[in-house]
Amino acid sequence: MPFYHRMGSIPKKRHIQHHKAEGGIYQEHLIGNYGFTGPASLLYHIHPPTAVLRTEHLRNWVYEEEDHPMLRMRHVMTAQLHAAGSPVMDRVPIFFNNDCAICYSKPNVNDDYWYRNGSQDEYVFVAKGEGVLETQMGDLSFGQDDQLIIPQGIIHRWQFSTKENELLILESNSYLRTPKRYRNEYGQLIEGAPFSERDIHGPEKLNPRDEKGEFELRVRQRGGMNRFILDHHPIDVVGWDGIFFPWKFNFNDFEPITGTIHQPPPIHQILQGDAFVVCNFAPRPFDFHPEAIPAPYYHSNVMSDEVLYYFSADFMSRKGIEWGSMTLHPDGIPHGPHPGRYEGSIGKEYTDEKAVMIDTFRPLKVAKPALDIEDKHYWKSWVE
Repeated sequence: MPFYHRMGSIPKKRHIQHHKAEGGIYQEHLIGNYGFTGPASLLYHIHPPTAVLRTEHLRNWVYEEEDHPMLRMRHVMTAQLHAAGSPVMDRVPIFFNNDCAICYSKPNVNDDYWYRNGSQDEYVFVAKGEGVLETQMGDLSFGQDDQLIIPQGIIHRWQFSTKENELLILESNSYLRTPKRYRNEYGQLIEGAPFSERDIHGPEKLNPRDEKGEFELRVRQRGGMNRFILDHHPIDVVGWDGIFFPWKFNFNDFEPITGTIHQPPPIHQILQGDAFVVCNFAPRPFDFHPEAIPAPYYHSNVMSDEVLYYFSADFMSRKGIEWGSMTLHPDGIPHGPHPGRYEGSIGKEYTDEKAVMIDTFRPLKVAKPALDIEDKHYWKSWVE
């Protein structure tokens, strides 16, 4: 993140003694990416974070592509997925490549273990549900339409207070950050960006536990899920500071950019990775030129795959979608409004559409579980 944050008890300077009231010192711990030169934070633990009693390989973690890959426009309906298990262990892969994976989860249990993704940043859109993301850097409450960004390496656990929960999960092999063009040379979000630092919220409360015993931490890394048994509670941080921490941004805080004529999708962007972008299509006024065509023009997206996740049944350029639909339009194949939607948009003044878009710069594969919930005739829906 491009701004500094601090919580709890930290010493006056880095790398000096931080004394406990009862004697001894807290254990300083640097967590960040790109070695010692990237975004980072310094954490102060009650116990050494290295104290591991046992380790165990639980399972390989590899997503499988459909047996006979088909180049066509795709539509999957997440409403057909059943509520099942953990947001960590039971997420369902939909699309993936070597840069990222797009998954869906309908968790109906609260995990009793802690989790660290040691290989990927995670973006999580809360389509339904509320609760608390417990992390070593503090509790972060969440509710419907919140978008949570959890940098890799941060220990956390999802705790839901609702029975009906749905999560869109993007697993990123690169650092998730705000778009470069929205930041000035000093790292601050500029005037004219569709959101500001006021819309970004970090952890709200530290809850350090000074507990010894056996505590399970599951670590996903190097193509597998592993079990670590720690000799202390993993949430034992009494203070931290830096720019590397979990944060959230609510979809409804996005301020759409509009114009007299149709604006291209980059105006909807909220995040970037090394080889993809994330966008929010929020309710907004339509274009207001007297001859404007509000629906998007047809486009081929050469060198870019487009995924749209719809959490409203209304989308100005599409027909046949439902709440929870997810579409994939592969690079180079022309796509755009369904028949009647292009001309039918003329004269309309406003749209209530809500969607998250993920555009990747390398082709996506269709995961096998997506085939069970696919509308296999979607690619023909442009023929009247």
